Amino acid sequence: MTVTASSEAPGAFPAHVSDTAAGTAVGHGTLQGRRLLVVGGGQQSYDQDDPPIGIGRAISLLGAREGASVAVADIDAVAALTTADRITREGGTAHALIGDSSNEADVARLVIEAVELLGGLDAISLNVGIAVGDHLGGTTSADWDRIMATNLRAPFLYCKHTLPLLPPGAAIVLTSSTAARVVSTTDSPGYAASKAALSGLCAYVAKEAAPRRVRVNVVMPGLIDTSLGRLASLVKPDRDSTPIPLGRQGTGWDVAAAAAFLLSDAADYITGQTVAVDGGLSEVR
Repeated sequence: MTVTASSEAPGAFPAHVSDTAAGTAVGHGTLQGRRLLVVGGGQQSYDQDDPPIGIGRAISLLGAREGASVAVADIDAVAALTTADRITREGGTAHALIGDSSNEADVARLVIEAVELLGGLDAISLNVGIAVGDHLGGTTSADWDRIMATNLRAPFLYCKHTLPLLPPGAAIVLTSSTAARVVSTTDSPGYAASKAALSGLCAYVAKEAAPRRVRVNVVMPGLIDTSLGRLASLVKPDRDSTPIPLGRQGTGWDVAAAAAFLLSDAADYITGQTVAVDGGLSEVR
């Protein structure tokens, strides 16, 4: 079913922001019948009283509003269950799955659980990512390995374990960051490197997936107003003064809309691409 979106905290966005960016747009059934796994579909508050919606939760909710049945996977059980509960309260179908996406045994189990619960998979959103370390001198080898395990190995593992199960017409979307291109937006070299590597991983997986008629693309968010983004602004105060051509930071809903498009049949001839959702930050000078 198509579920009408509800308001996500009135007044949280400027008055000129579209319904899509505010999360109040009506669904149109673009993912009707899809069986969607959203990895990283929970959300952390980082001790914020009223955090804006995160990207993974927005993708989960919008996917359901567009007609998909959703498996929400996260390492945080409460966060995953909260997202799944919101979907069911809106009239959608959702299941919460718990596991560590940097662990291959957990990834294999989560994929099988999603297939069993949804009756198969034909849409995957890989939305995991951490940023640790402070410039080169303040980044340990353990920091580097931890980032790569979460930001790069996890997407590789999900592609490896899901691709053999996906039917023709299925789609995978990886979530990167404009830190891959605009490194001034982060002080974590591991984060920038891992997110840049996702485009290479995407291109390779798209090559292997193409004969099966499975598409693989990347969404590349810019400065997005999420709880993690607000935490990043506390650590790096000049983040909020970064000039953005369209004049505002994005929302989790902005990124979710791009991901939903790439997962839908409307993007049937798009694969191996990196789509920036950044208000022009990475290309418009």
